[in-house]
Amino acid sequence: MMTDAASPEALLEAVIGIVRRAGAIVMDVYATDFVVRGKADASPVTQADERAEAFIVPALEALSPGVPVVAEEAVARGHTPQVGRRFWLVDPLDGTREFARRNGEFTVNVALIEDGVPVLGVVLAPALGQLFAGATGLGAFVDDTGVRRAIACRTPPAEGLTVLASRSHGDAKALAAFLAGRKVASLANRGSSLKLCHIAAGEADLYPRLGRTMEWDIAAGHAVLLAAGGQVRCLDGKALRYGKPGLENPHFVAAGRSSP
Repeated sequence: MMTDAASPEALLEAVIGIVRRAGAIVMDVYATDFVVRGKADASPVTQADERAEAFIVPALEALSPGVPVVAEEAVARGHTPQVGRRFWLVDPLDGTREFARRNGEFTVNVALIEDGVPVLGVVLAPALGQLFAGATGLGAFVDDTGVRRAIACRTPPAEGLTVLASRSHGDAKALAAFLAGRKVASLANRGSSLKLCHIAAGEADLYPRLGRTMEWDIAAGHAVLLAAGGQVRCLDGKALRYGKPGLENPHFVAAGRSSP
C-alpha cells in the first residue's frame, strides 16, 4: 500500500496520531472568538483550517518523503502539487460552516490515494470525540469511547433506506427527484464527511451528493466507507476516482451494501 517499508497498520497508526494532534489544534481555535473569513470562491476559512493544515502537511511529508500532499488551503493559495500514482489528500477542517455554527459536525480528514482509489483514510470529529479510520485489507473502525470497534456497512432494512443529506449544501428538489421510486424510511441531515462514516458504521444506507464537492472533501470518508464494504459511484455508475483535473468531483452517490 505504501511507498516505504512501513506496514499498512503502522502507516494507519501514524496518520491517526497526526490527525488527533491536528484535531487538538482545531479545538484550541474552537475555544476562542475566532473570525470566519471568505476565500476567493466564497467558501469560509478560519485560523483552525490554516493552523491544522500547517501541522498536517509537513507531518505527512516527513512520514512519506516524496509523496505529494494536496491540501485544501494550499490549493486555495494557488499551490497544487503535481500528483502521480500516490498522493495524500488533506482537508484540515471539513465543515467550516458547522464549525462556525458550533454544532460539532466538523472533521479533520486525511486520505492516501493510490491509482485513483482512496486506500487509507482517517476522519476525526474532535468536538464529538469520534474517530473513524479504515484501510484496504484492514477493515474499518470507530473510536468514540477510547475503545475501537470494528464497523461495517449494513444491508438496507426491509422498512426502507436511511438517507443522509448535507446540512449546509444541496438541492432539495434534485434530491427528491433522485429518491423517487425508492423506499425511504428516513431522511436526516449531517455535516461534513461524517455522512460517509455513518454509512460505513451501518447507521445509514445512502448519501446522494447532487452538488459541488472537491476531492479532499470526501476522500478520507470514502476510504473508510470502502474499507467497511461500501462504495461511492458517479451517477453513471462508475466508481468515483481521484486525481482528476481541477480536483472537482462530479455528482455521486455513497452507499452501503446492496443499496440502490
